[in-house]
Amino acid sequence: MGVSYTEGVFRDRNPVKRWLQQRRLHSALGFARQDREAVRRVIDFGAGSGELCKYLVRAYPNASIVCYEPCSDLLEEARIELAGLPRVEFHASFDGIAPGQADLLFCLEVFEHIPLSMRARSLAEVGALLADDGEAVFGVPVEVGLPALYKGLFRMSRRYGAYDARPKHVLMATLGMPPQDRPVGRLPPDVEVHNEHMGFDHRTFRRALAQEFSLAKASASPFPLLGTALCPEAYFVVRKRAAAG
Repeated sequence: MGVSYTEGVFRDRNPVKRWLQQRRLHSALGFARQDREAVRRVIDFGAGSGELCKYLVRAYPNASIVCYEPCSDLLEEARIELAGLPRVEFHASFDGIAPGQADLLFCLEVFEHIPLSMRARSLAEVGALLADDGEAVFGVPVEVGLPALYKGLFRMSRRYGAYDARPKHVLMATLGMPPQDRPVGRLPPDVEVHNEHMGFDHRTFRRALAQEFSLAKASASPFPLLGTALCPEAYFVVRKRAAAG
């Protein structure tokens, strides 16, 4: 039996990795709007096993929480992890999610897995879900510079020779030129993804966000003052652009 997403990420045997994974969720909540009582609908876009939703239920006591996850295996894991929690809806597609109703949307550790050919469409889907005055919080890994080096060394200690644990790829990413030949896999039922983070570039992702949204804030986790030059996670808070005219 394979290791579940929750076990492999949030319950990893390495205490530093466990701390960083929990810390990025707390960071995301801290970067979002602080008027939590007024929020009525929150979407976790690409919720994985639902770990963030556990926090959202407590942080937004008056809101319905939408757990959106297109991978059937992960959605089933989320149903198990979130069993008994109130106000949580589960969706594998957008069909049952009303557009333009999200006061707040979180999208954490998702876009590094989405192929570049699908990025513009996925960002447009986020925009369609947001209310006119809503905001979205994106969290993505930093896979260039010094973070690429220490992540690469960690990965090589566990799976030397894998795509994200090859010395050449780690060196390229450390020098700010991540490899472009990223392998593509599939998650059930038929979700095309990049399984590895290696090759993702948060700098180009930021530019894509700026084309679609109004960028309200950019930061890093777990220590915002150190920025993405040292931190392993980049965060962007965006809002819809005001309608012309």
